[in-house]
Amino acid sequence: MKLNAFTTGTATDLPPVLLAHGLFGSGRNLNGLARRLATDRLVVSVDMRNHGDSPHDPDHSYSAMAADLAQVIEAYGGLADVAGHSMGGKAAMTLALTRPELVRRLAVLDIAPFGYDHSQMFYIDAMQAVDLAGLTLRSEADRRLAEHMGEPGVRAFLLQSLDLKSDPPRWKFNLPVLRAQMDNIVGWPEGLPVAAFTGPALFLAGVTSDYCAGAGIEAIRRWFPQAEIRWIDGAGHWLHADQPEQVADQLAGFFA
Repeated sequence: MKLNAFTTGTATDLPPVLLAHGLFGSGRNLNGLARRLATDRLVVSVDMRNHGDSPHDPDHSYSAMAADLAQVIEAYGGLADVAGHSMGGKAAMTLALTRPELVRRLAVLDIAPFGYDHSQMFYIDAMQAVDLAGLTLRSEADRRLAEHMGEPGVRAFLLQSLDLKSDPPRWKFNLPVLRAQMDNIVGWPEGLPVAAFTGPALFLAGVTSDYCAGAGIEAIRRWFPQAEIRWIDGAGHWLHADQPEQVADQLAGFFA
């Protein structure tokens, strides 16, 4: 699938950096990281399938998402440094394990190669419950979404993907497919080659997040035995939003 992609910075002798966002996000969510990393190279940000302005498809498996990322890398020269957050991190790990020749360095933000037992279905329920008829203002959309969920910060994040210019307004997410594929999204694919990626790997984890705790750390060590794990103080799962400068500096140093 050809993903919607946009670039920051200019091409240099270094390979480009490819940024992959998480569930319910879009490429624009990682603009801060893109600007920091683009000081000496090209950065390619994508909307993952069933998100943003990328095509919708009933297949939302990690093998499909990894193939999408591979197509982007091949279009930009065939080698990239890759960073992914959450769902995008799992897609990046799948890519590195199955197409290691495309990935020079791998950075993963607050996710492990591990099947989690939580679900993000609550957010899909809330978005699908919102009456979008007649919406023209994001403030009104926020009021309606607040009837179904609290967390103002999460509402603001989700509302970035509400297209108010569409007639009628619509969520850019393919919510029916994300609902149907939720078990796969929070899971981890079977049959991937263990430790097949031997290049440098960096895992950044939020100190107040539990995504990389316990069994998650064990999974990182199994699938990426060379990985360096660094903890970001004052950060939860959305570590690039909680500590943007620290995360950007860590990635810039690692990719350099």
